[in-house]
Amino acid sequence: MGETILKVGPYADNRQKLVARLKSARARTDELFQFVRPEALYDRPIPERHRIIFYLGHFEAFDWNLLGREALGLKSFHQQFDRLFAFGIDPTDGGLPSDQPADWPAKHEIDNYNARTRQTIDAAIERSSFADLNQPLSQNGLALQVAIEHRLMHAETLAYMLHQLPLERKFLETPRPMPAAAAITPRMIQIPAGIATLGLARDSGGEFGWDNEFDEHTVAVPEFAIDAYNVTNKEYLDFILSGGYDHRDIWDERGWEWRVKNGIYHPAFWVRRHEAWYQRTMFAEISLPLHWPVYVSHAEASAYLRWRGKALPTESQFHRAASGTPEGAERAFPWGDAAPDSHYGNFDFQSWDPVPVGAHPEGASAFGVADLVGNGWEWTSTPFAAFTGFQPFPFYSGYSADFFDGKHFVMKGGSARTAACMLRRSFRNWFQPNYPFIYAKFRGVAQV
Repeated sequence: MGETILKVGPYADNRQKLVARLKSARARTDELFQFVRPEALYDRPIPERHRIIFYLGHFEAFDWNLLGREALGLKSFHQQFDRLFAFGIDPTDGGLPSDQPADWPAKHEIDNYNARTRQTIDAAIERSSFADLNQPLSQNGLALQVAIEHRLMHAETLAYMLHQLPLERKFLETPRPMPAAAAITPRMIQIPAGIATLGLARDSGGEFGWDNEFDEHTVAVPEFAIDAYNVTNKEYLDFILSGGYDHRDIWDERGWEWRVKNGIYHPAFWVRRHEAWYQRTMFAEISLPLHWPVYVSHAEASAYLRWRGKALPTESQFHRAASGTPEGAERAFPWGDAAPDSHYGNFDFQSWDPVPVGAHPEGASAFGVADLVGNGWEWTSTPFAAFTGFQPFPFYSGYSADFFDGKHFVMKGGSARTAACMLRRSFRNWFQPNYPFIYAKFRGVAQV
Protein backbone atom coordinates (compact mmCIF):
# COMPACT_ATOMS: atom_id res chain seq x y z
CA MET A 1 0.00 0.00 0.00
CA GLY A 2 1.39 3.37 -1.01
CA GLU A 3 2.42 5.69 1.78
CA THR A 4 0.21 8.56 0.64
CA ILE A 5 -3.02 6.63 1.28
CA LEU A 6 -2.16 6.60 4.95
CA LYS A 7 -1.87 10.34 5.41
CA VAL A 8 -4.88 11.62 7.28
CA GLY A 9 -3.36 14.83 8.55
CA PRO A 10 -0.90 15.50 11.41
CA TYR A 11 -2.00 13.25 14.23
CA ALA A 12 -0.92 15.71 16.90
CA ASP A 13 -3.44 18.20 15.51
CA ASN A 14 -6.20 15.63 15.04
CA ARG A 15 -5.82 13.50 18.16
CA GLN A 16 -8.62 15.11 20.17
CA LYS A 17 -10.91 15.30 17.16
CA LEU A 18 -10.40 11.61 16.38
CA VAL A 19 -10.87 10.57 19.99
CA ALA A 20 -14.09 12.59 20.14
CA ARG A 21 -15.30 10.94 16.94
CA LEU A 22 -14.52 7.50 18.34
CA LYS A 23 -16.53 8.25 21.49
CA SER A 24 -19.41 9.56 19.39
CA ALA A 25 -19.36 6.40 17.29
CA ARG A 26 -19.42 4.31 20.46
CA ALA A 27 -22.55 6.15 21.57
CA ARG A 28 -24.18 5.29 18.23
CA THR A 29 -23.60 1.58 18.67
CA ASP A 30 -24.39 1.61 22.40
CA GLU A 31 -27.84 3.08 21.80
CA LEU A 32 -28.84 0.19 19.55
CA PHE A 33 -28.60 -2.36 22.33
CA GLN A 34 -30.80 -0.25 24.59
CA PHE A 35 -33.77 -1.10 22.35
CA VAL A 36 -33.27 -4.86 22.68
CA ARG A 37 -35.15 -6.60 25.47
CA PRO A 38 -32.82 -8.79 27.56
CA GLU A 39 -34.55 -12.00 26.48
CA ALA A 40 -33.94 -11.07 22.81
CA LEU A 41 -30.17 -10.60 22.99
CA TYR A 42 -29.59 -14.16 21.80
CA ASP A 43 -32.09 -13.91 18.92
CA ARG A 44 -31.09 -14.05 15.27
CA PRO A 45 -33.58 -11.81 13.42
CA ILE A 46 -31.81 -12.35 10.08
CA PRO A 47 -30.73 -15.97 9.48
CA GLU A 48 -27.67 -14.97 7.45
CA ARG A 49 -26.23 -12.93 10.31
CA HIS A 50 -24.95 -13.68 13.79
CA ARG A 51 -27.07 -13.55 16.90
CA ILE A 52 -27.44 -10.06 18.35
CA ILE A 53 -25.14 -10.95 21.25
CA PHE A 54 -22.21 -11.31 18.83
CA TYR A 55 -22.34 -7.63 17.94
CA LEU A 56 -22.34 -6.59 21.58
CA GLY A 57 -18.76 -7.86 21.76
CA HIS A 58 -17.70 -7.40 18.13
CA PHE A 59 -17.11 -3.66 18.19
CA GLU A 60 -14.72 -3.78 21.12
CA ALA A 61 -12.96 -6.91 19.88
CA PHE A 62 -12.37 -5.24 16.51
CA ASP A 63 -11.00 -2.13 18.22
CA TRP A 64 -8.81 -4.20 20.48
CA ASN A 65 -7.36 -6.30 17.68
CA LEU A 66 -6.76 -3.28 15.45
CA LEU A 67 -5.96 -0.47 17.87
CA GLY A 68 -4.87 -2.23 21.03
CA ARG A 69 -2.83 -5.13 19.68
CA GLU A 70 -1.66 -4.03 16.23
CA ALA A 71 -1.32 -0.25 16.49
CA LEU A 72 -0.50 0.18 20.16
CA GLY A 73 1.22 -3.13 20.93
CA LEU A 74 -0.84 -3.90 24.03
CA LYS A 75 -0.97 -7.32 25.65
CA SER A 76 -4.30 -9.10 25.54
CA PHE A 77 -6.24 -9.60 28.76
CA HIS A 78 -8.92 -11.87 27.21
CA GLN A 79 -7.70 -13.76 24.15
CA GLN A 80 -10.81 -15.93 24.00
CA PHE A 81 -13.10 -12.93 23.50
CA ASP A 82 -10.60 -11.29 21.17
CA ARG A 83 -11.01 -14.29 18.86
CA LEU A 84 -14.68 -15.09 19.47
CA PHE A 85 -15.97 -11.64 18.59
CA ALA A 86 -13.52 -11.02 15.76
CA PHE A 87 -15.28 -13.40 13.38
CA GLY A 88 -16.88 -12.02 10.26
CA ILE A 89 -20.55 -11.31 9.72
CA ASP A 90 -21.29 -14.81 8.41
CA PRO A 91 -22.30 -17.27 11.17
CA THR A 92 -20.65 -20.08 9.19
CA ASP A 93 -17.24 -18.58 9.95
CA GLY A 94 -17.06 -21.08 12.79
CA GLY A 95 -15.63 -20.93 16.27
CA LEU A 96 -18.63 -22.36 18.08
CA PRO A 97 -19.69 -26.02 18.24
CA SER A 98 -23.36 -25.45 17.42
CA ASP A 99 -24.05 -21.73 17.77
CA GLN A 100 -26.87 -22.16 20.25
CA PRO A 101 -27.66 -19.35 22.73
CA ALA A 102 -25.99 -21.33 25.50
CA ASP A 103 -22.72 -21.36 23.54
CA TRP A 104 -22.36 -17.60 23.91
CA PRO A 105 -21.06 -15.73 26.98
CA ALA A 106 -23.38 -13.96 29.40
CA LYS A 107 -24.09 -10.28 28.82
CA HIS A 108 -22.33 -9.17 32.02
CA GLU A 109 -19.13 -10.92 30.90
CA ILE A 110 -19.20 -9.07 27.59
CA ASP A 111 -20.01 -5.76 29.30
CA ASN A 112 -16.95 -6.18 31.53
CA TYR A 113 -14.77 -7.00 28.51
CA ASN A 114 -16.09 -3.96 26.66
CA ALA A 115 -15.51 -1.58 29.57
CA ARG A 116 -11.96 -2.75 30.16
CA THR A 117 -11.17 -2.66 26.44
CA ARG A 118 -12.30 0.93 26.10
CA GLN A 119 -10.50 2.04 29.24
CA THR A 120 -7.24 0.37 28.21
CA ILE A 121 -7.32 1.65 24.63
CA ASP A 122 -8.25 5.19 25.63
CA ALA A 123 -5.40 5.37 28.14
CA ALA A 124 -2.93 4.02 25.58
CA ILE A 125 -4.06 6.49 22.93
CA GLU A 126 -3.53 9.32 25.37
CA ARG A 127 0.03 8.14 25.98
CA SER A 128 0.87 7.41 22.35
CA SER A 129 2.25 9.85 19.81
CA PHE A 130 1.28 7.67 16.83
CA ALA A 131 4.34 9.27 15.29
CA ASP A 132 6.32 6.25 14.08
CA LEU A 133 6.07 6.62 10.32
CA ASN A 134 7.56 3.14 9.89
CA GLN A 135 4.35 1.64 11.27
CA PRO A 136 1.71 2.13 8.55
CA LEU A 137 -1.23 1.20 10.79
CA SER A 138 -0.45 3.85 13.37
CA GLN A 139 0.75 6.51 10.97
CA ASN A 140 -1.06 9.76 11.69
CA GLY A 141 -4.03 8.03 13.29
CA LEU A 142 -5.11 5.79 10.39
CA ALA A 143 -6.09 3.01 12.80
CA LEU A 144 -8.50 5.36 14.55
CA GLN A 145 -10.08 6.34 11.24
CA VAL A 146 -10.61 2.68 10.39
CA ALA A 147 -12.04 1.88 13.82
CA ILE A 148 -14.42 4.84 13.69
CA GLU A 149 -15.86 4.07 10.27
CA HIS A 150 -16.03 0.32 10.95
CA ARG A 151 -18.17 1.05 14.00
CA LEU A 152 -20.36 3.54 12.14
CA MET A 153 -20.93 1.03 9.35
CA HIS A 154 -22.18 -1.48 11.90
CA ALA A 155 -24.33 1.18 13.53
CA GLU A 156 -26.27 1.01 10.26
CA THR A 157 -26.10 -2.69 9.44
CA LEU A 158 -27.09 -3.64 12.99
CA ALA A 159 -30.13 -1.40 12.52
CA TYR A 160 -31.11 -3.65 9.59
CA MET A 161 -31.13 -6.60 11.97
CA LEU A 162 -33.05 -4.81 14.71
CA HIS A 163 -35.56 -3.64 12.12
CA GLN A 164 -36.45 -7.31 11.58
CA LEU A 165 -36.67 -8.05 15.31
CA PRO A 166 -40.36 -8.48 16.28
CA LEU A 167 -41.80 -5.41 17.97
CA GLU A 168 -42.51 -7.30 21.18
CA ARG A 169 -38.78 -8.10 21.46
CA LYS A 170 -37.85 -4.38 21.52
CA PHE A 171 -38.35 -1.41 23.80
CA LEU A 172 -40.31 0.89 21.52
CA GLU A 173 -39.74 4.57 20.85
CA THR A 174 -42.50 7.00 19.93
CA PRO A 175 -42.25 7.50 16.16
CA ARG A 176 -41.28 10.98 15.07
CA PRO A 177 -43.69 13.04 12.95
CA MET A 178 -43.11 12.49 9.25
CA PRO A 179 -42.82 15.27 6.68
CA ALA A 180 -45.82 15.64 4.44
CA ALA A 181 -45.65 13.93 1.07
CA ALA A 182 -44.06 16.18 -1.52
CA ALA A 183 -46.01 17.12 -4.62
CA ILE A 184 -43.93 15.30 -7.21
CA THR A 185 -44.54 14.08 -10.72
CA PRO A 186 -42.51 11.05 -11.83
CA ARG A 187 -40.37 12.00 -14.82
CA MET A 188 -37.03 11.32 -16.41
CA ILE A 189 -34.21 13.85 -16.73
CA GLN A 190 -31.79 13.92 -19.65
CA ILE A 191 -28.16 13.85 -18.53
CA PRO A 192 -25.79 15.04 -21.27
CA ALA A 193 -22.64 13.13 -22.08
CA GLY A 194 -19.72 14.01 -19.87
CA ILE A 195 -17.18 12.66 -17.41
CA ALA A 196 -17.62 11.09 -14.00
CA THR A 197 -14.77 11.09 -11.51
CA LEU A 198 -14.78 7.94 -9.41
CA GLY A 199 -12.61 7.13 -6.41
CA LEU A 200 -10.06 9.06 -4.38
CA ALA A 201 -6.63 10.24 -5.45
CA ARG A 202 -3.77 8.92 -3.32
CA ASP A 203 -2.49 12.48 -3.04
CA SER A 204 -5.93 13.81 -2.06
CA GLY A 205 -4.54 15.93 0.76
CA GLY A 206 -5.30 13.61 3.62
CA GLU A 207 -8.89 12.52 3.02
CA PHE A 208 -9.52 9.07 4.48
CA GLY A 209 -10.77 6.32 2.21
CA TRP A 210 -11.14 2.53 2.31
CA ASP A 211 -8.95 0.49 0.01
CA ASN A 212 -11.68 0.01 -2.62
CA GLU A 213 -12.02 3.80 -3.04
CA PHE A 214 -8.59 4.10 -4.64
CA ASP A 215 -7.43 5.11 -7.18
CA GLU A 216 -9.22 8.13 -8.64
CA HIS A 217 -10.05 7.92 -12.33
CA THR A 218 -12.45 9.47 -14.81
CA VAL A 219 -15.00 7.69 -16.96
CA ALA A 220 -16.61 9.05 -20.12
CA VAL A 221 -20.38 8.66 -19.72
CA PRO A 222 -22.62 8.79 -22.80
CA GLU A 223 -25.89 10.69 -22.66
CA PHE A 224 -28.68 8.94 -20.77
CA ALA A 225 -31.97 9.63 -19.00
CA ILE A 226 -32.58 8.95 -15.31
CA ASP A 227 -35.63 8.98 -13.06
CA ALA A 228 -35.85 12.26 -11.19
CA TYR A 229 -37.25 10.40 -8.18
CA ASN A 230 -36.89 7.01 -6.59
CA VAL A 231 -39.52 4.35 -7.16
CA THR A 232 -42.20 4.73 -4.48
CA ASN A 233 -44.18 2.15 -2.57
CA LYS A 234 -47.21 3.14 -4.65
CA GLU A 235 -45.42 2.50 -7.93
CA TYR A 236 -44.08 -0.79 -6.66
CA LEU A 237 -47.53 -1.85 -5.47
CA ASP A 238 -48.70 -1.48 -9.08
CA PHE A 239 -45.97 -3.95 -10.03
CA ILE A 240 -47.17 -6.44 -7.42
CA LEU A 241 -50.83 -6.09 -8.41
CA SER A 242 -49.86 -6.68 -12.05
CA GLY A 243 -48.38 -10.04 -11.06
CA GLY A 244 -44.78 -8.90 -11.33
CA TYR A 245 -43.52 -11.61 -8.98
CA ASP A 246 -44.99 -14.26 -11.28
CA HIS A 247 -43.59 -12.92 -14.57
CA ARG A 248 -40.60 -15.22 -15.12
CA ASP A 249 -39.38 -13.28 -18.16
CA ILE A 250 -38.49 -10.14 -16.17
CA TRP A 251 -36.35 -11.96 -13.57
CA ASP A 252 -32.80 -13.13 -14.08
CA GLU A 253 -32.11 -16.79 -13.33
CA ARG A 254 -30.54 -16.28 -9.91
CA GLY A 255 -33.21 -13.83 -8.81
CA TRP A 256 -36.03 -16.11 -9.94
CA GLU A 257 -34.56 -19.10 -8.11
CA TRP A 258 -34.26 -17.00 -4.95
CA ARG A 259 -37.84 -15.75 -5.27
CA VAL A 260 -39.31 -19.22 -5.81
CA LYS A 261 -37.20 -21.02 -3.19
CA ASN A 262 -38.05 -18.49 -0.48
CA GLY A 263 -41.62 -17.76 -1.51
CA ILE A 264 -40.91 -14.05 -2.05
CA TYR A 265 -43.97 -12.10 -3.21
CA HIS A 266 -43.38 -8.64 -1.74
CA PRO A 267 -40.61 -6.46 -0.20
CA ALA A 268 -39.18 -7.63 3.12
CA PHE A 269 -40.33 -4.42 4.81
CA TRP A 270 -43.97 -4.97 3.78
CA VAL A 271 -46.61 -6.99 5.65
CA ARG A 272 -49.92 -8.16 4.18
CA ARG A 273 -52.75 -8.61 6.64
CA HIS A 274 -56.48 -8.94 5.99
CA GLU A 275 -56.10 -7.89 2.36
CA ALA A 276 -54.33 -4.69 3.41
CA TRP A 277 -50.67 -3.70 3.11
CA TYR A 278 -48.53 -2.38 5.97
CA GLN A 279 -44.90 -1.34 6.39
CA ARG A 280 -42.70 -2.53 9.22
CA THR A 281 -40.88 0.50 10.57
CA MET A 282 -38.31 0.30 13.34
CA PHE A 283 -40.83 0.80 16.13
CA ALA A 284 -44.27 0.25 14.62
CA GLU A 285 -46.32 -1.33 11.88
CA ILE A 286 -48.14 1.31 9.83
CA SER A 287 -50.42 1.45 6.81
CA LEU A 288 -48.25 1.29 3.72
CA PRO A 289 -46.90 4.84 3.18
CA LEU A 290 -47.38 5.15 -0.56
CA HIS A 291 -45.03 8.13 -0.95
CA TRP A 292 -42.00 6.50 0.73
CA PRO A 293 -39.27 4.96 -1.41
CA VAL A 294 -39.64 1.20 -1.66
CA TYR A 295 -36.79 -0.81 -0.10
CA VAL A 296 -36.03 -3.96 -2.08
CA SER A 297 -33.24 -6.32 -3.09
CA HIS A 298 -31.21 -5.84 -6.26
CA ALA A 299 -33.10 -8.74 -7.84
CA GLU A 300 -36.48 -7.14 -7.14
CA ALA A 301 -35.34 -3.71 -8.33
CA SER A 302 -34.00 -5.19 -11.57
CA ALA A 303 -37.22 -7.11 -12.24
CA TYR A 304 -39.33 -4.00 -11.67
CA LEU A 305 -37.23 -1.95 -14.06
CA ARG A 306 -37.35 -4.62 -16.78
CA TRP A 307 -41.13 -4.46 -16.41
CA ARG A 308 -40.87 -0.70 -16.97
CA GLY A 309 -38.44 -1.02 -19.87
CA LYS A 310 -35.59 0.54 -17.90
CA ALA A 311 -32.42 -0.58 -16.12
CA LEU A 312 -30.46 0.23 -12.99
CA PRO A 313 -27.82 2.95 -13.46
CA THR A 314 -24.17 2.02 -13.60
CA GLU A 315 -21.84 3.35 -10.93
CA SER A 316 -20.52 5.95 -13.35
CA GLN A 317 -24.04 7.02 -14.41
CA PHE A 318 -24.93 7.53 -10.76
CA HIS A 319 -21.80 9.68 -10.31
CA ARG A 320 -22.60 11.70 -13.41
CA ALA A 321 -26.19 12.38 -12.30
CA ALA A 322 -25.19 13.09 -8.69
CA SER A 323 -21.96 15.07 -9.04
CA GLY A 324 -21.93 16.42 -12.58
CA THR A 325 -23.08 19.83 -13.73
CA PRO A 326 -24.27 21.18 -17.08
CA GLU A 327 -21.12 23.33 -17.17
CA GLY A 328 -18.85 20.28 -16.88
CA ALA A 329 -17.52 20.78 -13.35
CA GLU A 330 -18.22 18.27 -10.58
CA ARG A 331 -19.52 18.78 -7.06
CA ALA A 332 -18.58 17.11 -3.80
CA PHE A 333 -22.27 16.37 -3.13
CA PRO A 334 -25.36 16.60 -5.33
CA TRP A 335 -26.34 19.94 -3.75
CA GLY A 336 -22.86 21.45 -4.01
CA ASP A 337 -19.76 21.55 -1.86
CA ALA A 338 -21.42 22.38 1.48
CA ALA A 339 -21.09 19.76 4.21
CA PRO A 340 -24.04 17.38 4.71
CA ASP A 341 -26.86 19.05 6.60
CA SER A 342 -30.44 18.06 7.45
CA HIS A 343 -31.74 20.49 4.81
CA TYR A 344 -30.22 18.34 2.08
CA GLY A 345 -31.46 14.88 2.91
CA ASN A 346 -32.43 12.16 5.37
CA PHE A 347 -29.06 10.88 6.61
CA ASP A 348 -26.62 10.95 9.53
CA PHE A 349 -28.97 9.19 11.99
CA GLN A 350 -31.76 11.76 11.59
CA SER A 351 -34.47 9.11 11.50
CA TRP A 352 -35.04 5.38 11.93
CA ASP A 353 -37.11 5.24 8.74
CA PRO A 354 -37.39 6.87 5.33
CA VAL A 355 -39.32 10.03 4.56
CA PRO A 356 -41.46 10.72 1.49
CA VAL A 357 -39.67 10.82 -1.84
CA GLY A 358 -38.76 14.38 -2.81
CA ALA A 359 -39.02 15.71 0.75
CA HIS A 360 -35.63 17.46 0.47
CA PRO A 361 -35.65 19.51 -2.76
CA GLU A 362 -32.60 21.46 -1.53
CA GLY A 363 -30.58 18.27 -1.91
CA ALA A 364 -31.22 17.82 -5.64
CA SER A 365 -28.30 17.60 -8.03
CA ALA A 366 -27.37 20.25 -10.58
CA PHE A 367 -29.49 18.35 -13.10
CA GLY A 368 -32.50 18.29 -10.76
CA VAL A 369 -32.28 14.63 -9.71
CA ALA A 370 -33.65 14.24 -6.17
CA ASP A 371 -32.61 12.20 -3.14
CA LEU A 372 -29.37 10.81 -4.56
CA VAL A 373 -27.80 10.98 -1.10
CA GLY A 374 -29.85 9.89 1.89
CA ASN A 375 -33.21 8.18 2.47
CA GLY A 376 -31.78 4.84 1.32
CA TRP A 377 -28.80 3.46 -0.56
CA GLU A 378 -29.21 3.23 -4.32
CA TRP A 379 -28.61 0.03 -6.24
CA THR A 380 -26.44 0.16 -9.34
CA SER A 381 -25.91 -2.44 -12.05
CA THR A 382 -22.13 -2.39 -11.50
CA PRO A 383 -20.55 -5.48 -9.93
CA PHE A 384 -18.32 -4.57 -6.99
CA ALA A 385 -14.74 -4.79 -8.22
CA ALA A 386 -11.35 -3.18 -7.75
CA PHE A 387 -10.39 0.07 -9.41
CA THR A 388 -7.13 0.11 -11.34
CA GLY A 389 -4.29 0.49 -8.85
CA PHE A 390 -6.16 -1.20 -6.02
CA GLN A 391 -3.99 -2.07 -3.03
CA PRO A 392 -5.62 -3.88 -0.09
CA PHE A 393 -5.05 -2.65 3.41
CA PRO A 394 -2.29 -4.95 4.70
CA PHE A 395 -3.93 -5.08 8.12
CA TYR A 396 -7.42 -5.82 6.68
CA SER A 397 -6.68 -7.50 3.37
CA GLY A 398 -10.10 -9.09 2.98
CA TYR A 399 -12.19 -6.00 3.67
CA SER A 400 -12.88 -5.43 -0.02
CA ALA A 401 -11.02 -8.16 -1.90
CA ASP A 402 -13.11 -10.98 -0.42
CA PHE A 403 -16.13 -9.52 -2.22
CA PHE A 404 -14.59 -9.03 -5.67
CA ASP A 405 -16.44 -12.14 -6.77
CA GLY A 406 -18.94 -10.89 -9.31
CA LYS A 407 -21.73 -11.69 -6.86
CA HIS A 408 -22.04 -8.29 -5.17
CA PHE A 409 -23.22 -4.97 -6.58
CA VAL A 410 -22.15 -1.40 -5.85
CA MET A 411 -24.51 0.80 -3.89
CA LYS A 412 -24.22 4.56 -3.66
CA GLY A 413 -25.75 7.42 -1.70
CA GLY A 414 -26.59 6.53 1.89
CA SER A 415 -29.59 5.95 4.13
CA ALA A 416 -31.12 7.65 7.14
CA ARG A 417 -28.71 5.61 9.31
CA THR A 418 -25.55 6.41 7.31
CA ALA A 419 -23.00 8.58 9.11
CA ALA A 420 -22.14 11.89 7.46
CA CYS A 421 -18.49 10.93 6.96
CA MET A 422 -19.55 8.08 4.66
CA LEU A 423 -21.60 10.31 2.40
CA ARG A 424 -18.40 11.29 0.59
CA ARG A 425 -18.58 10.95 -3.17
CA SER A 426 -15.97 8.17 -3.34
CA PHE A 427 -17.54 5.87 -0.73
CA ARG A 428 -18.71 2.53 -2.14
CA ASN A 429 -21.13 0.21 -0.41
CA TRP A 430 -21.96 -3.27 -1.74
CA PHE A 431 -24.31 -6.17 -1.13
CA GLN A 432 -25.32 -9.41 -2.76
CA PRO A 433 -28.36 -9.12 -5.06
CA ASN A 434 -30.73 -11.39 -3.13
CA TYR A 435 -30.33 -9.79 0.31
CA PRO A 436 -33.62 -7.97 1.03
CA PHE A 437 -33.04 -6.40 4.46
CA ILE A 438 -30.99 -3.34 3.43
CA TYR A 439 -32.24 0.23 3.41
CA ALA A 440 -31.93 0.21 -0.37
CA LYS A 441 -34.03 2.12 -2.88
CA PHE A 442 -33.62 2.49 -6.63
CA ARG A 443 -34.40 4.42 -9.77
CA GLY A 444 -34.20 3.62 -13.48
CA VAL A 445 -32.19 4.82 -16.44
CA ALA A 446 -32.73 4.65 -20.19
CA GLN A 447 -30.30 5.19 -23.03
CA VAL A 448 -31.09 8.02 -25.43
